[in-house]
Amino acid sequence: MKLTIDTKIELNNGVKMPILGLGTWKITGTDAINTVKWALEAGYRHIDTAKLYNNETQIGIAIKESDISREDIFITSKVWDRDQGYQSTIKALDRSLKRLNSTYVDLYLIHWPRKSKRIETWKALEKIYKEGKARAIGVSNYWIHHLQEILDSFTIKPSINQFELNPFLYRKELINFCKEKDISIEAYSPLTHGNKLDYPLLEKIAKKYHKSVAQILIRWGLQHEFIEIPKSSNKDHIIQNSMVFDFELVEEEMKKLDKIDAKYQHLYDTSKWD
Repeated sequence: MKLTIDTKIELNNGVKMPILGLGTWKITGTDAINTVKWALEAGYRHIDTAKLYNNETQIGIAIKESDISREDIFITSKVWDRDQGYQSTIKALDRSLKRLNSTYVDLYLIHWPRKSKRIETWKALEKIYKEGKARAIGVSNYWIHHLQEILDSFTIKPSINQFELNPFLYRKELINFCKEKDISIEAYSPLTHGNKLDYPLLEKIAKKYHKSVAQILIRWGLQHEFIEIPKSSNKDHIIQNSMVFDFELVEEEMKKLDKIDAKYQHLYDTSKWD
């Protein structure tokens, strides 16, 4: 299948999610409004946010001021740790919806797998889903045993597991588990926070295709059928990050990138969390 910026992945509940989105962590204030507007102008229709990011209000403003209908934009938000629990999660989403100026989110995630509140929080997400306040529900930063806990305890399984993923952190065991259980994979930090953009193999491949290293990293994830959410508040970079559909990495290049797997992790490793 030829990928385009309009390509969507069908989640396990039938909802279709754009394969490329905009990450917005640490983008706040006027920068957040401008960033989202630039992304929408460039063709993005998927915006990833969270209560923690402190930019839901600005994202709501940017969407309202655009010429694009709410139904054509896929919005993800997440419940933060201090808001986890049954009633508090429901209230947290209501506050997020008010900030986003929307009656629903397309995807609502548990941000981190906190032991004492995971079960009650997922119960709340099921209620939110059944009431139509979220078109799909899922998790972020969950490891296999966290996912299995939901699968063993509930009838509605996560549609998404969003976690740090790129060639320098190629978590094959977790990826294989998600695929086996029909849980779609969303990759955050696909650009390694900019810390590996001078890697020789990437530079060599980028030169071949007349692309940036960032574009090679994004394309790698897309060809693995990961949903990619690169983050940038730079207009040129936002546009460049979307220009990844006019070339295709060959199998040999994909295999070489897969083999990097340097276990380079920028955020927390939750594989050992209870």
